[in-house]
Amino acid sequence: MTASEAMSKSMEAGWAVIPAAGSGSRLRPHTHTTPKALLNVAGKPILGHILDEVSGVGIRKVVLVVGAYGDRIVSFVRSHYDFDEVVSVIQEEPEGLGQAVFLTRSHVDGCPALIIYGDTVFDCDLREAVTAGGDGAIGVKCVEDPSRFGVVEVEEGRIRRLVEKPEAFVSNLAIVGINLIRNTELLFSALEKMLDKDVRTRGEYQLTDAFQVMVDDGAELKTFDVGGWFDCGAPDALLATNRHLLKRNGPAPDRAGAILIPPVYIPESAAIENSIIGPYVSVGEDAVLKDAMIRDSIVGDGARVTGCFLERSLVGNGAVVEARPRRLNVGDSSEVSLY
Repeated sequence: MTASEAMSKSMEAGWAVIPAAGSGSRLRPHTHTTPKALLNVAGKPILGHILDEVSGVGIRKVVLVVGAYGDRIVSFVRSHYDFDEVVSVIQEEPEGLGQAVFLTRSHVDGCPALIIYGDTVFDCDLREAVTAGGDGAIGVKCVEDPSRFGVVEVEEGRIRRLVEKPEAFVSNLAIVGINLIRNTELLFSALEKMLDKDVRTRGEYQLTDAFQVMVDDGAELKTFDVGGWFDCGAPDALLATNRHLLKRNGPAPDRAGAILIPPVYIPESAAIENSIIGPYVSVGEDAVLKDAMIRDSIVGDGARVTGCFLERSLVGNGAVVEARPRRLNVGDSSEVSLY
């Protein structure tokens, strides 16, 4: 067995750590009733896209850091995946990703951990991270505006410095929220130091700062490239992620009573009558679309849309959106705009 094969094999004893306690305030009103990690994009919850990738690298245990509606997140994972262990810890107060990860110590300490933020959909080969040597590997992507992100500075293949949202230029390699840590003992030691000394950045315990403590204590952290990285924290970002993921779909099957303009995702249980759907539309289970034109939108499970033209819209689970024909009396050379 080669060294890389041995490292990949070791992940069977590792954990996926998924912080998913965020309130999703920018996605309200949807997150008033549904946790952000379970919002649908391209036919499945955000968390489903993450766990599909996790399953592919041999990880058999998952720990979820949850807040409100945490029981629904755990129930989704247990009912849709066959991991050996699925456990949860509650983050009572939102005091940062560093604190969220520290809460998993009793489960994870001493085991390899793949830490993935619960509102991040990504497109990369996780085997590059899993087979990396050293104490860990941090997923990065080149960005135009590094001041919005945590960034890393690399020398001779090793991370030398990490800075959370730097005011002055440090690097354009942004930390994207996918991290493989082999030496979790060192990680939890670093987090414990930060919590004991109340070391915060912008009011929160940052995971980026813990990685810096690890480096200062001699850890060998490397980077791996994440080609596609999609934030799902706001409506426009969610729709952009939906567009990207739907491009992977093949031609849409014919549906009686509908014109489908690919790419779209429409389950068999959805009912469509006299409608034009697409491009870039994903529809939930048991949704009903009648006399509608919908493009660049996400329609939730059990939603009903009738008589509408929707674009760049999010329609929640069980929502009802209806419109009726308008009566107009428009004279010659007039101009009427209906928004």
